[in-house]
Parts: sequence; structure tokens; C-alpha cells
Amino acid sequence: MYDPTVFDNLKVAFENQLYDLDTLDETIQITGRKDTMEMSVMGRAFSLAFHLTRQEAVSAELRLEASLKELAAELLELPGETPGCELSLIFHMRVKDFEQQCPQIEAVFQRLWPENPAPVQTLSFVYAEGQAEHQNEIKLLFKRKINEEQMEDIPGLLEHVLLTLRGLGEIYASSIEEK
Repeated sequence: MYDPTVFDNLKVAFENQLYDLDTLDETIQITGRKDTMEMSVMGRAFSLAFHLTRQEAVSAELRLEASLKELAAELLELPGETPGCELSLIFHMRVKDFEQQCPQIEAVFQRLWPENPAPVQTLSFVYAEGQAEHQNEIKLLFKRKINEEQMEDIPGLLEHVLLTLRGLGEIYASSIEEK
């Protein structure tokens, strides 16, 4: 009989919660889904991208990854090993004044995710129709791996993601109003 891995169980749990927020609650709209096996390193990765309903300017992506080492430790039941997965959250938004908006973004994360390291903000320049904007990728990495013991934390984690999307949306909206 097939016994699902920690990765499989967490993937299904995140999918269930996020698709419920999309189809039942209509709080979010899922815009992308990837479920891959990286053959060069024999790792697995899963991601779901989404944004708040009627707020497309700011999006989030939840990524779950398991390495060969993690999968092997679980499947071979290696003593002393606790299998788990890496979880990261990536937010995307455009910024007009990065010197002003990036500190505001960091403040949102400090308020909502105080136990985690500051997010990494990576700006890339986009030039369109004579207006300069920067695309900001805001990556939040978690200090520890997760496993099935954190399943009950998923609704709270997703609520924090929604609060983060709202906070980033407010920063984006204020930059539009300043025009």
C-alpha cells in the first residue's frame, strides 16, 4: 500500500486550504500551480500562486520543497532523522518609489512575521510606456523545516499570508493615489 510522504501530505493540506479560499470563500484567485520533480537533484517542489480577489497588483506564491536527503530519510526510515520540507513565501508587487516603499514593506513583515528573519526584497527594473517602475520580489524564508506536526498551523499561516497581501496592497494603492 502507498504511504504518502511528508511532502505529499503537506502539499495536499496546502492545496485543500488554498483551493477552499479560492472556490468556496472566493477570498483569493489561484493563478498558477506547479508540482515538479527536479531530476538533476531528485528533489520535489510544489507551488501555488494567487492574489486576493479584486486585488491583482500584489500576488503571493507558496513554495514547498523536499530534497533527496529528506525524501530518503523518510522512505528508508533512517534513525535520528526527522523528515521535513522547506517552506517559503514569495510576494510580488510593483513599486514606484523603492526608497520609500521598501521600508514600508519591511515594516509590514516585521509587524506580521516578527519571529522570522527580515524578508529579502529583490528589485528588477521594468520600463514601460515611459514610466519607470520596479518589480519587487519579496521572499520570506522560514527558520525551520515543517512536517505533519505543523498541519494545524496551516490555517493561521494562510491568514497571515492574506494579511500580508492586504498590507502590501495598501502600500501599492497609496503609491497609485500619489500620482
